[in-house]
Amino acid sequence: MTAHPTYDDANLILRLYEMRREDRMREARAWFTAHFRAKTWEELTTLAPGGTDQNASYRMVVSYWDLVASFVTSGVLNKELFFQSGRELLLVWERLKPVLPEIRARYEDPLYLVHLETVGNEFAEYFKGRSGQGYAAFVKRIG
Repeated sequence: MTAHPTYDDANLILRLYEMRREDRMREARAWFTAHFRAKTWEELTTLAPGGTDQNASYRMVVSYWDLVASFVTSGVLNKELFFQSGRELLLVWERLKPVLPEIRARYEDPLYLVHLETVGNEFAEYFKGRSGQGYAAFVKRIG
């Protein structure tokens, strides 16, 4: 993994946690967790049509976790410390993974949510290496 975590890493994680507690963000996260299981572009646009609260919730959640992931990929936030408490990012990644290639094609943006993808895949490997069957059970539970 990376260098030892610092107090700055811990403080950033606490700040990110505070951001997740904002009322609209809690609402968006609750919606995403309960409802987002789109596997195709058509399912996504039916579930969260442009201009709706559902679309705003979808965008709020994925952009938040891509932002967090960018801190990890850039080295601003210690990866291992983040992995110890950031499992919600992995849930978002696993739910988004099937539809992301089609979203990128529609947006003509091959780098859309690339930080979320990178950290999501690294987190999955970290989880697999530490928990035996725990990762497979996690994926089954959130699926």
